[in-house]
Amino acid sequence: MGNVYSVIMAGGIGSRFWPLSRERKPKQFLDILGTGRTLLQQTYDRLRKISEPENILVVTNSQYFDLVKEQLPDINPKNILLEPRRRNTAPCIAFAAYKIAAEASDATMIVSPADHLVIDIQDFIDTLNAAVKFIDTENKLALVTLGIEPTRPETGYGYIQFDTTYNVQINDKEIYKVKTFTEKPDSETAEIFIKSGEFLWNSGIFIWNVQTIIETMRHYLPEIIHEFEKVRDRFNTEDEKFAIQEVYDKITDISIDYGVMEKEKDNVFVIPSSFGWSDLGTWGSLYENYPKNEEGNVVIGKNVITYNTTGSFINVPDDKLVVVLGMKDVIVAENDGMLLIADKSQEQHIRYIVNTIKMEKGEDFV
Repeated sequence: MGNVYSVIMAGGIGSRFWPLSRERKPKQFLDILGTGRTLLQQTYDRLRKISEPENILVVTNSQYFDLVKEQLPDINPKNILLEPRRRNTAPCIAFAAYKIAAEASDATMIVSPADHLVIDIQDFIDTLNAAVKFIDTENKLALVTLGIEPTRPETGYGYIQFDTTYNVQINDKEIYKVKTFTEKPDSETAEIFIKSGEFLWNSGIFIWNVQTIIETMRHYLPEIIHEFEKVRDRFNTEDEKFAIQEVYDKITDISIDYGVMEKEKDNVFVIPSSFGWSDLGTWGSLYENYPKNEEGNVVIGKNVITYNTTGSFINVPDDKLVVVLGMKDVIVAENDGMLLIADKSQEQHIRYIVNTIKMEKGEDFV
């Protein structure tokens, strides 16, 4: 536990959850499940079971420092890594890896998004422990990810195909070599994936040795590593903020999946997992994880009246009286004077609508 570092990626704006998720307070800082803990806090609570508080880092946008400190008062401010601009997951992970390597050059590093739902927390921790043990005892060069055993032909997730002919068992967990990564498929392809039994949902949760990920990125993303190498001696000094600004001025926007995981052929492994997971990336995924009334509606708000309405998600403030009449499979969400009414099947367009709002109506609305 002492040499296991956990990194929480918490810099996104959650535009698919507009208008509930706004740029000034994105979804990871909200209690969207009504548990009394925000998604960031729940993620921290889980990872606290495998890493000491001083070994948990949060990578976020510079504008969210106060929100992180407010919601995670136990975290050391130096462990809140501030990105001056959003550059996707590969730069985020490189930033955290160099920060960790400056303190513990041979640490194991767990990377998790801040906005996931995990129901069976003990199974989640057991799975992470198996991955850590595999790296420590079997293959220090392994890049391990958690693949979620699919329950439906979901088109909103990426998929991981694993090699059924190679596996290692660690602590009752099967670890397989990865064959391929596939971006979000169409419904017909998703059906084929499910029937084959060789595909898992891509969770975006990773485990690896800190030096291994730096060297692997050096091979596949040398331009990013080159910039971090130039400033590594300025980490943990008063000049770190300016050093990171210099790096982020030069590096490109690229995901760790596309930049590294899809390219590495020899040392990528996956653990099939079924601990009750959702990335809570859309209103639809939130709908799936909320209790529903007899009409199949999720209703959040004290003054909502529905009539001849089914399969819908309604989330409005308690002080608003809202009537939804004769609707099926819709999203009705209001926050701070902004109202969304959408067909659930069209929600993939919300992020593009948010971009349009930003361009045509201004940043105050996003």
